Amino acid sequence: MFKHILIAHDLRGTADLALRRAAQLAQQHGARLSVLHVLDPAASEQTHDQSRQLLDASISQFAPAGSALHLRSGKPSEVVLQHLQESDYDLVLGGHLERHEFFSGTSLDRIALNCSVPLLLVAHPSPGAYHQAVAALDFSLCACSALAGAHGLLPQGAELHAVHVFEPDKGSREHVDNQLQIQQALIDQLLTDEKQKLPAAGPTISHAIHQGGILRCLQEQLRARGSDLLVLGSHGRGALSQALLGSLAQHFLHKAPCDVFVVR
Repeated sequence: MFKHILIAHDLRGTADLALRRAAQLAQQHGARLSVLHVLDPAASEQTHDQSRQLLDASISQFAPAGSALHLRSGKPSEVVLQHLQESDYDLVLGGHLERHEFFSGTSLDRIALNCSVPLLLVAHPSPGAYHQAVAALDFSLCACSALAGAHGLLPQGAELHAVHVFEPDKGSREHVDNQLQIQQALIDQLLTDEKQKLPAAGPTISHAIHQGGILRCLQEQLRARGSDLLVLGSHGRGALSQALLGSLAQHFLHKAPCDVFVVR
């Protein structure tokens, strides 16, 4: 599915984790890999030369042969977004760190909100391809897009588990049970419809409905299933304002329990 992958590398250790993941995905998908580093315009030429040497060493060690290096200067979030517009990338990766030049604070939110392609934030080392993913699923278009994107990202043999969190209205037990049955029927139909749009080859898809708060339920499912990937739509649940990054995606991007895949 993916043909050209971009990794934003800021020379920190987590960036090399992301580079190794990018290399694994490039091999899995037969994709090209490009590395982008944003130079500090206030730094000396000697510092820039040292950065080039470190990047060359990382690329030689972790990236497949033929990977391209792009050096730009400016504000990282603006440079990343501009560079994405200038080429044919269909996936961008970054290494996770809470305080971090590329992906921190409002810079991370700005990239995730305006990124024209799926964003994969790499938080933990992994020896191979993803094998267990959890996707937050509601009835929004962006959640369905995220499910389809994850189906394309994951290899055959992996499991993609969709989690729908149901928060019932207050009422009798019978009333809550009736609501749950309706939600179950709607989600079952949604998954049936979405699966028909997906290629036959790919990960297996399962789903379940849980009652409670969505944040707690997702955290519990990630732990229980030993998931190495969380899949989210970038605008959260329902019809949120397009001017804001969904609060659910925002929380997990900054406090990633595993790698996080965000699709608009």
